[in-house]
Amino acid sequence: MEYKVQTIKGYTPQIGQLVTQMNYARKTTLDAVRGLTPEQLDYLPGENANSIGALLLHMAAVEKGFQIEFFDGRRPNEQEMAEWGAAYALGDQGRKEIKGRPLEFYLSKLEEVRGRTLRKFAGFEDDWLYEDCMWADQPSNHYFIWFHVFEDEINHRGQIRIIRKMLDENAGMER
Repeated sequence: MEYKVQTIKGYTPQIGQLVTQMNYARKTTLDAVRGLTPEQLDYLPGENANSIGALLLHMAAVEKGFQIEFFDGRRPNEQEMAEWGAAYALGDQGRKEIKGRPLEFYLSKLEEVRGRTLRKFAGFEDDWLYEDCMWADQPSNHYFIWFHVFEDEINHRGQIRIIRKMLDENAGMER
């Protein structure tokens, strides 16, 4: 693997550079969760904390929400909210609904959602990145929206690493 922000075949130059950053963030997320069991994915380090599994599904949900809003030009419908609402909101609802699944489930959701993003990106020109839009009632542009997707992932990956360290420390104490 090269550690470069660069152009990628199939994408315009700036979109390719964005994709390289998204790809690196995803690689490091996958490295952070490699080999986790369902029990480890469900571990809650505190009563108000989120599990690693919930954080992974949240990453997919954030990207899915932006796809719906900015690719499809609408708000999530009832069916999409039923599927993604707990992962997007996290908290009590996430702790209640997101558990008991193997790592492959979460990785599949991340891959499925990212696949659509990459397919859509391949059809855009760089100018699209700078088109104005609104997010959270504030002026924005597509570049910022998609930067936020991987910035949010990096933030939650940090949480995952802390939780994994706690799991590793607890496992060492049980030996």
